[in-house]
Amino acid sequence: MSWQKGLLNTSLRWMEKPHLARVQSPVFLRRSADAKAAFWFHPPRGTRYSVKTIPTAAGDLPITQAVPPHAKAGRVLLYAHGGGYVFGSARTHRALVAQICARIGAVGMLPDYRRAPEHIFPAAFDDLRAAYDHLLASGIKSENLLLAGDSAGGGLALGLLGDLLKRNHSLPAGVLALSPLTDMTFSGDSFIRNRHREALLPAHRAREAAEMYLQGHDPTDPRVSPLLADFRGAPPVYLAAGTTEILRDDSLRMAETLRAQGVRVVMELQEDLPHVWPLFHGLLPEARQTLDRIAGWVKPLWTSAGGS
Repeated sequence: MSWQKGLLNTSLRWMEKPHLARVQSPVFLRRSADAKAAFWFHPPRGTRYSVKTIPTAAGDLPITQAVPPHAKAGRVLLYAHGGGYVFGSARTHRALVAQICARIGAVGMLPDYRRAPEHIFPAAFDDLRAAYDHLLASGIKSENLLLAGDSAGGGLALGLLGDLLKRNHSLPAGVLALSPLTDMTFSGDSFIRNRHREALLPAHRAREAAEMYLQGHDPTDPRVSPLLADFRGAPPVYLAAGTTEILRDDSLRMAETLRAQGVRVVMELQEDLPHVWPLFHGLLPEARQTLDRIAGWVKPLWTSAGGS
């Protein structure tokens, strides 16, 4: 264990977890998360950001493009940020996406999907699907497209994959999900057992955020609980979770489900690392090691797909 991991876990437990537990205003959470991300999370030197909008049935959808040095324009990482469907944004996650893209030679695309409680299910899902369809319509080949996300965004990415399979739609080269939320019924054993060991997420707020987004919708819908989706015929999937996370079993059970359906899965389970630890790439050596492993997993996907 690195000394940085111990320091980070202690800091999160004493500062960030209580903050998330007590703040009631989604607007304040969003502003706070954006400000902290700007201070703590940094992209590779030379990364360029730009924002464009695409038309959807619900109006214009902003998408942030992250272009690190040496990115190949024909390869795209479509990333859904975390935040329990309530907070988080392209600004909180664009540095992480740039770090991944610098390692895999791709351009990052981060849709600022609509968030709860102002916009309830299926708003976030529909926005991610609109972004995916837009990329294909713009000429990006599906075999050169990687779908990814973390926490709630990881659930979105996996939910979209299940929907693409159901609709016999073009599939991405692979899916990356970091500490994903895959079960909106919160039936995993770790959700109870790890509620005190978890360094970042207050369990009761996870349920509250889910209720804000679902607003009475069935939590077993595979678009919000991809653990219950049919993934036969899916491309390779990379999952990562920490042993002390409340969402640990969301990843472990997801890996079991995927393997039972014939999907190639990498399940990275790390001891006592915090929720979505790759976000802390500037501090944690373990975060950088995970990003390097992800890059090693992605590169053969481009090659096997004949990517440019």
